[in-house]
Amino acid sequence: MKPLIKIIFLIAAFFASTFLLIKFTGILTIEHIENWLIYAKELSPIYMGVLIILLLFADLFIAIPTLTVIILSGYFLGHVNGAIAALTGLMLAGVFGYLLSRYYGSAILNFLVKDEIKRNEAIIAFQKHGVVMILLSRAMPILPEVTACLSGMTNMPFSKFLVTWSISSAPYVLIASYAGSISSIDDPKPAIYTAIGLSAALWIVWFFYNRAHAKPTS
Repeated sequence: MKPLIKIIFLIAAFFASTFLLIKFTGILTIEHIENWLIYAKELSPIYMGVLIILLLFADLFIAIPTLTVIILSGYFLGHVNGAIAALTGLMLAGVFGYLLSRYYGSAILNFLVKDEIKRNEAIIAFQKHGVVMILLSRAMPILPEVTACLSGMTNMPFSKFLVTWSISSAPYVLIASYAGSISSIDDPKPAIYTAIGLSAALWIVWFFYNRAHAKPTS
């Protein structure tokens, strides 16, 4: 399991570096995203939907506040349209991350882990735990993109990845976009409570899964 954790850490560090770069340079902030969405809404709801899709797709390359964007999609577009736009963006990011890593995965793994035995251990570990990792990945930022890339690197069957990624993304999007649709500037509590609740619920499941997995088998 240690080689897999090392790979996860290294890939996550890369994504985190983009977040720190954006944060400290001020290139992209929540205020920027809100202003873009307001401007897009004034033009057309279609432009806003396209912008949301592009923002969530870009999360594969630069760290975007995914949950915030999804909540804002519900706020500006309504529950149904916001959910459609957000889910489209997440699916595109996941599929592209998988395919990109599937194509370049061997070279990346060889670079990250030089030892072939440890590399194979990491692949076997993800093949064993990958589905659960994808399902619970939205407990924290960056992890969804990491698991999408690892799925491609370890040659997880595409159909298996697609189903698992969809199960992970759809309920998350539906809940977050609905919270945004019933929130307002004067009453942001639904969005705030949802953001806290989603993360807490996923972390609790992670805790019990790790606890169960850590128990010695008799």
